[in-house]
Amino acid sequence: MEKKKRQRGAKAIKKIVDTFPAELHEALNDILNLTDSFCDMHLNEDYKQLCEDMVIELLLFDVPIDKGQSASWASGIVHAVGWVNFLQDRTQSPHMSSAQIAEGFGVSQGTMMAKSKTIRDELDLMPFDPDWCLPALLEDNPLVWMLKVNGFIMDIRMAPREAQEEAYRLGLIPFIPADEQKQEPEPPTEAKVIKFPSGQTKPTGPKSPQKQQDDGPELFEGLEE
Repeated sequence: MEKKKRQRGAKAIKKIVDTFPAELHEALNDILNLTDSFCDMHLNEDYKQLCEDMVIELLLFDVPIDKGQSASWASGIVHAVGWVNFLQDRTQSPHMSSAQIAEGFGVSQGTMMAKSKTIRDELDLMPFDPDWCLPALLEDNPLVWMLKVNGFIMDIRMAPREAQEEAYRLGLIPFIPADEQKQEPEPPTEAKVIKFPSGQTKPTGPKSPQKQQDDGPELFEGLEE
């Protein structure tokens, strides 16, 4: 099994599109242009590449994405990729709601959800699906690292390096975990102590207006009421 390639680029995508029947080219290019533009404007390059991959994958699975409105399929593709990667989670960046995605493509939310469901069923997608996971989420995605070794399911990160190398060679994992070194946090800088000259005392006086403002109510005070 070869390692899945995500970095393709516009020329490579066009070459792949050209391998499909000519009657599909217009619909393919329309969908790709829509997903690319949306991801450039609202998401990021990783989402853009995953959406491009999904367009090609849907064709390989004979999903009729040339039937119906291109915007409907494009919105469903973005939603499906976002569904895998929890795009609606506000703690992530970027994040978007289903309504925002639909609005961005100018389609109804119901239409988008129907296309997304078709895509997820055809490709048998699941949350944090290793094949469609954002690179930034791979390291912390347990599904990426759980492999069957000698008949037992184990976390390949706990296996010897030789086993990790073999899993990487087979394309089962995106990188060799043993090579990923965590950066040590920098030690905190020592606080500087300001000493007053001998015989003098620390100046006193009324608080500055800024300090008085800082002593006011805290930001979240009263929110529990």
